[in-house]
Amino acid sequence: MIIDCHCHAGKGDLLTGPWDTDAPIETYLKRAKVAGIEKTVIFSPFHSNYRQANANTARIVEHYSGRFIGFAFVHAKRDRGRIYQIVEESVVKWRFRGIKVHRMDGAVTREVCEVARQFHLPLLYDPVGETNLIDLLAPQYPDVNFIIPHLGSFADDWRAHLRVIDQISRYPNVYTDTSGVRRFDYLIQAIKRGGAHKVLFGTDGPWLHPGVELHKIRLLGLPPNREELVLGKNLLRLIGQKRSPNQVELIRDRCFPLHR
Repeated sequence: MIIDCHCHAGKGDLLTGPWDTDAPIETYLKRAKVAGIEKTVIFSPFHSNYRQANANTARIVEHYSGRFIGFAFVHAKRDRGRIYQIVEESVVKWRFRGIKVHRMDGAVTREVCEVARQFHLPLLYDPVGETNLIDLLAPQYPDVNFIIPHLGSFADDWRAHLRVIDQISRYPNVYTDTSGVRRFDYLIQAIKRGGAHKVLFGTDGPWLHPGVELHKIRLLGLPPNREELVLGKNLLRLIGQKRSPNQVELIRDRCFPLHR
């Protein structure tokens, strides 16, 4: 099974660029079907209200039953003090399987990491080239799996790419995805140094063509068992630790006795 671990879906409400205006999923689905991509992790574009945005994502997941895996988007600064509630709703009500944070909103915080730990969810964090924080996060939260998209930089920052390649090779809980990486040799280095088990296939759809992004993985020429890791098995392993609703209730009672 080929799984795209990085795709936006739905409408944003900030209207400053495509990334916070609209991420239409229909065109992506047509292209992904031709490419042979069977499942996709989706989350909202940038939004002024991520609780509302996550509800929009949930409707898309429900509409295309079995096709998508939802991740909860949170704003590390604006949602401070209620990250738990936002993620809990996403996990219990909509069965989301991960958390997304973007540094353009605000750098990831201890609060976000602790919630990811409590729910056993992978944390997809885009550092926008500022990768130093990962060296603090990974050892502080060894039981949280961090996925760093774009090898650390969508803006083709080679320094960020090299830093993330080093981080996935040193930290057992740091992974990367391949979406939007233009310098192919860095993908080769990521596989060589970090290992195929630390790299996830992603597209940053719908704005990048999923067939083009998938072809980059094919061009790596990996043995079938290693290619399968990149194309889906790594993601399945990371989301396989999701808490059941009963476990969520137990976590809340133990860790947040006064939560309600």
